[in-house]
Amino acid sequence: MVWTGTWVSDRLGIELAGDDELRGLLGLALRRNPKRAHLLVSGVLGKHVPQLPSVVHGHGVTLGRRVRALLGPEEAARAVVLGYAETATALGHAVADGLETAPYLHSTRRPVASVPSAGGFEESHSHATSHLLLPEDPAFFDRGGEAGRGPLVLVDDEFSTGNTVLNTLRDLHARHPRDHYVIVALVDMRAAGDAGRLAAFAEETGARVDVVAHARGTVRLPEDVLARGLRLVEEQDGRTADPLVPCAPAVAPVRLELGWPAGLPDGGRHGFTPDHRARLREALPAMAARIVDGLGGPEQAGRVLVLGFEELMYAPLVLARALEEAGLDVRFSTTTRSPVLAVDDPGYAIRTRLAFPAHDDPADGPGERYAYNVAGGGFDTVLAVVDSAADTPALHAPGGLLAQLATAAPRVALAVVPAHTPVPRTPDRQEPPVLPAPLRGPDFSSYEPDDVGWLLQDLSAVRLEAPVEEREEAVQRGGAHYAESLPVEYQPTEEYQELYRDALAGSAARIARAVGTVTELVLAERSPRPVLVSLARAGTPVGVLMRRWARHRHGTELPHYAVSIVRGRGIDANALRWLAAHHDPADVVFVDGWTGKGAITRELADALAGFPGFDPEIAVLADPGSCVRTYGTREDFLIPSACLNSTVSGLISRTVLRDDLVGPHDYHGAKFYRELSGSDVSRDFVAAVEDRFDEVADAVDQHVKEAASADRAPTWEGWAAVERISEEQGIHDVNLVKPGVGETTRVLLRRVPWKILARRGAGADLAHIRLLAEQRGVPVEERDDLPYTCVGLIHPRYTRGATGADGKAVGSA
Repeated sequence: MVWTGTWVSDRLGIELAGDDELRGLLGLALRRNPKRAHLLVSGVLGKHVPQLPSVVHGHGVTLGRRVRALLGPEEAARAVVLGYAETATALGHAVADGLETAPYLHSTRRPVASVPSAGGFEESHSHATSHLLLPEDPAFFDRGGEAGRGPLVLVDDEFSTGNTVLNTLRDLHARHPRDHYVIVALVDMRAAGDAGRLAAFAEETGARVDVVAHARGTVRLPEDVLARGLRLVEEQDGRTADPLVPCAPAVAPVRLELGWPAGLPDGGRHGFTPDHRARLREALPAMAARIVDGLGGPEQAGRVLVLGFEELMYAPLVLARALEEAGLDVRFSTTTRSPVLAVDDPGYAIRTRLAFPAHDDPADGPGERYAYNVAGGGFDTVLAVVDSAADTPALHAPGGLLAQLATAAPRVALAVVPAHTPVPRTPDRQEPPVLPAPLRGPDFSSYEPDDVGWLLQDLSAVRLEAPVEEREEAVQRGGAHYAESLPVEYQPTEEYQELYRDALAGSAARIARAVGTVTELVLAERSPRPVLVSLARAGTPVGVLMRRWARHRHGTELPHYAVSIVRGRGIDANALRWLAAHHDPADVVFVDGWTGKGAITRELADALAGFPGFDPEIAVLADPGSCVRTYGTREDFLIPSACLNSTVSGLISRTVLRDDLVGPHDYHGAKFYRELSGSDVSRDFVAAVEDRFDEVADAVDQHVKEAASADRAPTWEGWAAVERISEEQGIHDVNLVKPGVGETTRVLLRRVPWKILARRGAGADLAHIRLLAEQRGVPVEERDDLPYTCVGLIHPRYTRGATGADGKAVGSA
């Protein structure tokens, strides 16, 4: 028998060292993932490699019995088991089966609005990283009786670095501290240093931590394995293509009715108790008999693959196990999110792959999914088992999972397990409800779904716009806050649009240099895997571009979200709560377009005082006010995205915060202006700048090198200048002085301007300012002493019949 890690080992020099059983348990494949080159492919997990159901279930049960022997009967009776999505959900179930009396929960990537989160953590090397813990019983982790919380058993398919386990332990120990943790895996592949970090956690907390595994060893990796692995994947992609193309199934799949017991959960996504386990065992023989009858008996069924669905592994596994006991020739495996290279070689663990679109409307947006080693497996029948949430038109569409399976086997059948709808028990202490997943295009915004997730609520159906003059009067009289309504969207003239196009053509390279510089500084100084969080909406085009730079230059896919911050009212606390549940706050980098006088910089620092772990320093494209130390440039130049409103920002309005629309557990709101799609240039703006990335790469490297040795400490020169101008002009309110090209543009588009101060000889950077000022009848004063290219002054005491500080009436626009 050829070891299924030979192909990778020979080409990349990756070696497995350790127990004799390792090569029997593991093969190797290459990930399509810039975080880690290799994938340890288990032959007994039932995920990537079809296997006998008795083998898959038996390995987990054996581990559970070993844990029971370790704990003893009394402690085992107090234990709870937690498994990891998506790979180890069935393994965790089987470990709980071996413990016999333990309730089980697995993490999930499928949020449920009615269930409060009991925690969350990151799986840093995974293709899809965020895990949620959503037990139906809020006291799930507190089980243990009068003796206190019992042992927590954490189950994963493998330990590579231990990072995921440590993230989980730290999160849960902070919420539900206990004295004993047991870590369970099929294989323990940690290096000595990784094992030391787990020991340090035990010493730090005083908790006992045990590890139970079938086999132990290490993976020896050459230093350049990641780069070589990525090149090898690219090389193989150039030689081969997926052997199967989207097509409709020749015959509609056979739909089998299971007779699933009413009220029985489909698995451990929200908790699975010993009573649930007993009910399922009792019902399995009858469900297996229905499947056999539906397939026409063992002979007509032939060689059968029961194919589970991502996190839904245990229900298909035990159904397959029951079919095996009924005498069928059965194997079991599961679809997955993980993109892996397929190579048809006996020494490689992933021989074939089927690719198809996600079919369960995932919270993190659409994406490709996979079924490995199904094609070419010699199966006569493939029985796909999904939950009802995944039984969608996309499942049945040409090119969908069922259509792809029809190209791999003569017969396809479908069984649907009712998705469990949890009814959370009310705890003594009320926790805020779980927050919805970010909104994404094309349902909300015109950006690509991966470009940005909006932590906002959609208020598109609410009438929020008011004339600029009405809003200005209400705000200055104290009768309303500027975030309680929206200005009527400015519709640019053809002359103005031509100025925008000229500005973009002339400044795209300059913007690309600033984007590259600020992104490289973030990667070098803030986090190697930053989570970009742009301040909607001016920061969002910059966040999209920073994400594109990281992908273009480093092959790194950075998460990017947009959140609302409102001057005088702070940042969206619910958005921060979501971020903290899904990412390490230390990795969050807030992004904005530019600084003016630094009001939002100060607002963010004040707002984050109550949210430990978040770094309040903003990264900006341009910092003319000298308010931050992470910036692309300190020049005050025209950023074309400041010229327009929603039509260069994904068709999203500025954010709204109003008590009758935004409750205590809601995100701030915004509108999606679908009706303006004909004028949208959001993607064009991003593409125009991205096209210049290669051209500016050397200049970026030089700028970053210079910045690394420069004194970039904020001087707040901009704030001092604004205070001086406020007094000189008789305004006496810094909030009505808006310095810089971007802020001045906002004044002309959204507020009632009084006048514009412009640096003499500023040239093309002010062409659009001069045109807007002319259209609105606003005077432009040339100055020689301005620290900014221009400064916009909002009318200081505006009513529609009032006079300004200069004694002259201002006409409405």
